[in-house]
Amino acid sequence: MVEAAAGFDILNLLLVLVVAWICGAIAERLSYPAMMGELVAGFVFGPPLLGMLQPSETLDVFAELGVFLLMVYVGMEVDLDDLFAMGPQALVIAIGAFIIPFALGYASGILTVASVDGALFLGLAMAATSLATKSRILVDLDILDTRIANILLGGALVSDVGVLVAFAGVLGFIQAGTVEIVTLGTILLKAIAFFAITLFIGYRFLPHVWERVESLREQYGFVDKTSVFSIALLVALVFAELAHLAGLHMIIGGFIAGMFLRQADLQEALYEHMHAVIYDLAIGFFAPIFFVTVAFEITLGVFTENLPLLVLLVGIAFVGKIVGSWLFALPTDLSSKEGFVIGFGMNGRGTVEIIIASIGLSNGIIGQGMFSILVFIAVFTTALVPVTVKWGVDWLSQTDELVYTREAADINAD
Repeated sequence: MVEAAAGFDILNLLLVLVVAWICGAIAERLSYPAMMGELVAGFVFGPPLLGMLQPSETLDVFAELGVFLLMVYVGMEVDLDDLFAMGPQALVIAIGAFIIPFALGYASGILTVASVDGALFLGLAMAATSLATKSRILVDLDILDTRIANILLGGALVSDVGVLVAFAGVLGFIQAGTVEIVTLGTILLKAIAFFAITLFIGYRFLPHVWERVESLREQYGFVDKTSVFSIALLVALVFAELAHLAGLHMIIGGFIAGMFLRQADLQEALYEHMHAVIYDLAIGFFAPIFFVTVAFEITLGVFTENLPLLVLLVGIAFVGKIVGSWLFALPTDLSSKEGFVIGFGMNGRGTVEIIIASIGLSNGIIGQGMFSILVFIAVFTTALVPVTVKWGVDWLSQTDELVYTREAADINAD
């Protein structure tokens, strides 16, 4: 019986990976993130429709590893120096793109789901954005050398970090289950302690580790590419355990670890290998399992029983990002049209919203109906980004308001 169950899990895992890779490749051919194809694969071939794929403990474990390694990789794409040196325009846009959607999402959650916990999670999901999605689309449109591209990337970077920090606080508050001052103070102190300890480790301790690694490699040849990856994985797991001890989710630790791993002072070949292996494990194997299994929880009833709520929240999600970006762009040097176009670009929620939604579901904070709505919003808003941004770029070009970075530098110099 045990062997049969293990065999079924292996076959199930094989089928999950096959459909994930095929559907992910099709999505990329259509200029969309592979994640969207993987979600479609889970929805079509999983329990919601055909039922060829089924949930299992093996898939659950691999999916947990998937979301963890994915956040480590996302963290490695964040340059801390760029983050701290971010221009005021990108910071202002990120604040607007967070506050307005969060407020609208929270308000609509209070009016619809009738739960403060669920409303907080809904607000966070509405505020989420996706740095990876923006990068791919800007490359495809060949506008990386424009002012709106710089603001979009900077804003998405700050927004990703801000949403995850806010998520840590909200999850800690919800898990405490009380609003007593002492309890809230304990949560806050634990969170502060976590960030203080990880910053100390990242800035004071890890540089000595990498220095020692390089010394051992040069003098004795003890360290090879595999050893460096093993050290990186240990660092990520230590940060994840610190997050757990602080009452935060492990993805926060993985994300922070990834940001410091990016700063590793290593020989280029060693660093590139470490980065490549983490990328391959996360994007090539574990993350597809996560996105396929996430789609197992989507219910078709969202399009019938909760259709009015779905339409309302999709509208709030779409409009909230645009209005937030546009309003907060007005006091800056950006034109009103640039603010609108940046809002179009900030709209794609992508990976971050889906991760937040899945954690909310697994913790019993939101139900399957709301989870399905949030996944649909993530997919729908991400699918609209290439179309709306291209239209916005053409609009700016026609009105001669598409500012390139050289032009922006000349304007600021004058």
